[in-house]
Amino acid sequence: MSKIKSISAELMERLDWLVYLGDLFSSYKKNKNDQFHSIIKKAVNQNAWFTEKNIYTSIHYWQCKLKIENLNTWISNYEITRMQPVKVGIVMAGNFPFAGLHDLICVIISGNIAIVKTSRSDKVLIDYLIDYIWSKFPISKHYIIKSEILKEFDKVIATGSNNTFRYFEYYFKKKPAILRKSRTSVAILENNTDKDSLSLLAKDIFTYFGLGCRNVSKLFVPIGFDLKKLICAFDEFEQIKFHHKYYNNLNYYKTIKILNNEKFIDGKFFLMSKSKKFTPPISEIYYEFYSNKKDLIKYLETQSENLQCIVSNSICENHVNFGETQNPMLSDYADNIDTIKFLLTN
Repeated sequence: MSKIKSISAELMERLDWLVYLGDLFSSYKKNKNDQFHSIIKKAVNQNAWFTEKNIYTSIHYWQCKLKIENLNTWISNYEITRMQPVKVGIVMAGNFPFAGLHDLICVIISGNIAIVKTSRSDKVLIDYLIDYIWSKFPISKHYIIKSEILKEFDKVIATGSNNTFRYFEYYFKKKPAILRKSRTSVAILENNTDKDSLSLLAKDIFTYFGLGCRNVSKLFVPIGFDLKKLICAFDEFEQIKFHHKYYNNLNYYKTIKILNNEKFIDGKFFLMSKSKKFTPPISEIYYEFYSNKKDLIKYLETQSENLQCIVSNSICENHVNFGETQNPMLSDYADNIDTIKFLLTN
């Protein structure tokens, strides 16, 4: 706490920007007709995967995290001193609402200048947040800059798919960089995993339609585990089958499996297939049987570059409790790379 008391006036001002954003998120449910609500509607119309429910899920997360006590706890782990700011290019992901916000917040906290290239999928929301900060704190226009093309920058944080990662490696090879590619998350079930845990697991799988790197896409289940238990436990999310894009994926992959005479479990609003792979298409969950949990955990350690979270009741690297994958701490960095430390390092 002593570090918090001695933080600079500049850092205090930047914390005010973030608390101001937190207040915006907190006001969403109270003011149904305000400009923010209109922006939400616009984002829904622009990107069908951004349902109002999913946007609100992300809003609720950020309204909780952008409180001064949480921000103070987070930055108390660092010695943030005044320094000459550098330009940090941010290539944002857009797989779920506000996906690139954490990177922007990290640059704000570090005292550097953010050059923001939004994803087309999330442009409406992120642009509005930046405009909102600008409107209250005019000086922020010098430190948060929108850009369609990254040209002049000193460092870069770029998030994308495995294909764009190869482009990132080439284009940003001469700059200090955090480059992220596709990752996914898995869950380890046990014979004594209860119904409540399985219901929580449904949140880890289906929130944001499973499009996030923290979404569980594969289950490791003990030999003899009754997979039918999952169908009942996942009922809470059955309504997602009425979303046209999700349903189209579900229907398409189900048809392909039938035509190819492939074995699968029909969960009515999701499919389950046995596979050694980690990343299924939307609407499908992979599963694999295991006989020895210790051996499984050792195996998953060898796959750490592909995994964001491991949901389990057992303590292991990247361990997350059931139902908590979409509720990371501010200090839970993507790919386990400390973004603040990267930004504070010359």
